[in-house]
Amino acid sequence: MQKVYYTRLKIASSAVISVALPWLIFILSARPPANAQQQSTSKPIITASLDSHEGLMIAADPWLGAERYKQAFPKKSPYAAGILAIKVTLRNDSAESIKVRIERIRLNITFDDNNRQELPALTSEQLADAVLHPRAKDPSRPRIPLPLPSSSGGRDKNWEQYQKLAEDAGLHASVIAPHSTTEGLLYFDLQNQFDLLANAHLYIPDLLALEKNQALMYFDIDLSRSDSH
Repeated sequence: MQKVYYTRLKIASSAVISVALPWLIFILSARPPANAQQQSTSKPIITASLDSHEGLMIAADPWLGAERYKQAFPKKSPYAAGILAIKVTLRNDSAESIKVRIERIRLNITFDDNNRQELPALTSEQLADAVLHPRAKDPSRPRIPLPLPSSSGGRDKNWEQYQKLAEDAGLHASVIAPHSTTEGLLYFDLQNQFDLLANAHLYIPDLLALEKNQALMYFDIDLSRSDSH
């Protein structure tokens, strides 16, 4: 990943935001996503950071603070386990269906010019493992790299219930119909290092306009601009 990649996208994102401001409402929402259901695009996007091009707008709202998790996760919060939820809203204003490969989405974290890391989103199963069976914290473990998620076992009835909560709140609609909106949560294990968002981007690389079979330009959303910090 080259430095010019971030510079170009930052400029493009700023230009788009200046155009979008007159018709968007930028406030934070504590409500959980509506199970990734697709809705009419007439509803304004509730967001913290966004990018838009080729008829698709993607907004990212990092849930920083325990209060934001209480409705979706009333008993055990991912945030208390060091995991960040990002509410992602995808609005398709074009006349074509757009396919998004959700499994390719990454949280890109920059530590310095020569040190970057790409974090994949946790699955609902991995989230349940991390929250209900957390790894022992090692004070000698270096700040980076962040460890990749792993299974912890012990999948009982409580695990199954928690996994369902995570799945219901998650982002999993891979095709967005024309003139519709879908939303849901992505989960990233930051090991309680939430300050890393000061140098983080949500990278969405694999998008396809289905009717034309045409790839769309990737999205790179700068989370350091988020009002939720």
